[in-house]
Amino acid sequence: MHKKSTYFFVLLFLITFVKGWAQCAMCKAVVENGDVSMAEGVNNGITYLMVFPYLLIGALFYVIYRYKKKDKN
Repeated sequence: MHKKSTYFFVLLFLITFVKGWAQCAMCKAVVENGDVSMAEGVNNGITYLMVFPYLLIGALFYVIYRYKKKDKN
């Protein structure tokens, strides 16, 4: 089971990493009219904003995992 969960989290990371560089339509329109540094700033801002929900979900799964592991013992 440990290997399956490791593969799952690696796959999940790769999928979310690729999606992290996507932009909404309005952001894309603003960035196309600006310079390269502004585009990089928008991409970094989107990435930073998306980190926190994933951290919260990861913490929730960790708490559930610890709770389930505690019940088995």
